[in-house]
Amino acid sequence: MVETILQHMSDALSQGENVKISGFGTFLLRDKGERIGRNPKTGVEVPITPRRVMTFRASQMLKDRITD
Repeated sequence: MVETILQHMSDALSQGENVKISGFGTFLLRDKGERIGRNPKTGVEVPITPRRVMTFRASQMLKDRITD
């Protein structure tokens, strides 16, 4: 059952949809633009290509349970 739920979530995210689990949190997709980054070891500037990233935002209920 867990695998089925995760598959549905993955499918929705791959289609560009955000996934909200009530009382737990939201998985959000964000498009990041191209930018200049720096290699911390050498200090050389390199371009970072645009990409889509997934972030997680915990619900207030989850935050309250974790901090108590």
